[in-house]
Amino acid sequence: MKSRSQLLSRQSIFRAAVFGSVLCTALFSQAEDLPDDFARHMPLQISGEGPWYRLELPLAVQLNARQSNLNDVRVFNADGQAQPYALTLGQPQRAEDETSVAVKWFPLYNSDDAKEAEPKIRVERTPNGTLVEVQPQGEIEAGEEILRGWLLDTSAINAPLDQLVLDWSTERDGFQRFSIEASDDLAHWKLWGQGQVARLSFADELVEQRVVTLPGRSARYLRLLWNTSQSAPALTSAQLISTRPGALPLSWSPSIAGSVEKPGVYVWQLPVALPLERMKIDITQPNSLAPATLYGRHDSNAPWQVIDSGLLYRLTQNGQEVVQDEMELPGDVVQQLKLEVDDRGGGLGTQAPKLSFAVRATQLVFLGRGAPPYSLAVGNATLKGANLPLNTLVPGVTPEKLATLGSARLTTTSVAVPAPAAPAVPLVAGPDWKRIGLWSVLVLGVIFLSWMAIGTLRASNTKR
Repeated sequence: MKSRSQLLSRQSIFRAAVFGSVLCTALFSQAEDLPDDFARHMPLQISGEGPWYRLELPLAVQLNARQSNLNDVRVFNADGQAQPYALTLGQPQRAEDETSVAVKWFPLYNSDDAKEAEPKIRVERTPNGTLVEVQPQGEIEAGEEILRGWLLDTSAINAPLDQLVLDWSTERDGFQRFSIEASDDLAHWKLWGQGQVARLSFADELVEQRVVTLPGRSARYLRLLWNTSQSAPALTSAQLISTRPGALPLSWSPSIAGSVEKPGVYVWQLPVALPLERMKIDITQPNSLAPATLYGRHDSNAPWQVIDSGLLYRLTQNGQEVVQDEMELPGDVVQQLKLEVDDRGGGLGTQAPKLSFAVRATQLVFLGRGAPPYSLAVGNATLKGANLPLNTLVPGVTPEKLATLGSARLTTTSVAVPAPAAPAVPLVAGPDWKRIGLWSVLVLGVIFLSWMAIGTLRASNTKR
């Protein structure tokens, strides 16, 4: 039989272990996210059947965040307990119907001794960008011209371009390879990839490949350049197939002021770094025409990166005003934007125009636990993200099920927006003495428990 001292020693060890587990649990619970860790709190009003609720995050909330990926957003109940949540981005609904549009095409010639060079052209087009005539820039003697490719006018298609369908004269069989480039101003071109079509004859069978896949982006003009080892065939038709998407859910900012870096170069400072989807320039002067290149960067220490180029204008045609004042952005996180304008078009004035920007609409879904009311907290530069995947938070979720969840909204009539013109100053977080104290007590408690356990075991062995 075991001695009484052995039983007492084991009971002491057991009590120490229980005490340690209770202490660790209490301290870990205290180390969770607390309402006081956040700079701003906004009460929520819920409606509908829970326990899940959907909240459309206004852009002003994102502007108050200290992290562009919204890692510092939390929902708390009345007892200050953080609620499980998920973040979802608004998704456009693509239409099922495809639209096929026949477009105009114009030949691109080079001389035989410069067939590898990029074709130089002079164009005539209407104020809305539709091409009327395309001619080589410079004289090319008869018999020396090489048909390098074709210029397609897609300015009438206000939708992403998904497929290109070509037909050409029967004189050219075999495989045709060419590059595909896109532009909005006929001056700056982006490579969209390589295309290939083919027409092959086998006995009495004819096999054709006339469809080329495009990346699903918009462009006013396409340039098809055949490989330099062969000239382009004579086209007989060109069609573009597009799937018109539904409107992308966006949250727009108020207009912000910019500054002039030098004539024709304008810079804007955003309140915080954000993944931008679109920007809009306030063109106040009628009959303005501005070929422009847009740059962006995350902060003032990073190099500028080209985001997009295009033609901005506000013109009067047939008594009606035609405006192109927006540029699409790829969703990169930036805090500074710079627009370089070619003054040969007249520019945008000596003062920097106002700019507004948009981000993808964001929805927060949370699982309500504990006592209401609930509140939204934001503003902490050091926290790690705590959001769950939506299908984990709401098992078996579908778009239809998501639409039936309860809803939440901010009860505040307005949310303060940080001043956009002030340069962002990196936040240096000071010591969190509350958390440091809790973790210090936790470490000391573990050391104390270990000392007690070792001492008890030694005493038990000595008595034995």
